[in-house]
Amino acid sequence: MSGATGIARATTIETRLRRGAANRRETARDAAVAAEGLRSRIVEEGLADVYYGPVDSPFGTLHAALTKRGLVRLTFPEEDPEEMVRELAERLSPRIVEAGAGLEPVQEQLDRYFEGRSRRFQLKIDWTLVGPFGQRVLKRTAAIPYGGFLSYGEIAAEAGSPGGARAAGNALGSNPIPIVVPCHRVLRAGGALGGYGGGLERKRYLLELEGAL
Repeated sequence: MSGATGIARATTIETRLRRGAANRRETARDAAVAAEGLRSRIVEEGLADVYYGPVDSPFGTLHAALTKRGLVRLTFPEEDPEEMVRELAERLSPRIVEAGAGLEPVQEQLDRYFEGRSRRFQLKIDWTLVGPFGQRVLKRTAAIPYGGFLSYGEIAAEAGSPGGARAAGNALGSNPIPIVVPCHRVLRAGGALGGYGGGLERKRYLLELEGAL
């Protein structure tokens, strides 16, 4: 084999490899577009029981999950979305799909809240993941006005359990829809922050955003 022939063959092989790589990238793009179209169709036609996806916040990427009843889950950035999916599949339905379509109202209202343009979320809530006492606690918490707060004892009493501050704290600590259901507005007696599933720095941030501190 002459040097020229060898170079020509090497060039031909390199060209074929480049074409093959380009074809694979194009195929991958087509597959991604098709998959997104399928996910959108599943959501639009109501073929899934739960759909979820990422939403932005000043804290980083959150993950929201919705059912036909409403928002059922909102995670903080450090929570594993795969773990959320497993939980939802086990407790709600295995018919769950990742899809950006349908999450726009959640993103829009989060944006308005964090930008100080909205003081109230207008989102339907699915309380399926919350037990009876927890629902009473969280529904009363959802009614605390922007910029206000109650103590754990006050929330417990209004949820029908005077003296149940600890139980109320447990219900608030397992709130599956933080921020939208504002468990950050519940403080210890005397005004101390108390606990918060998203960390005390986030709790302080949210209270300062609302002018409560």
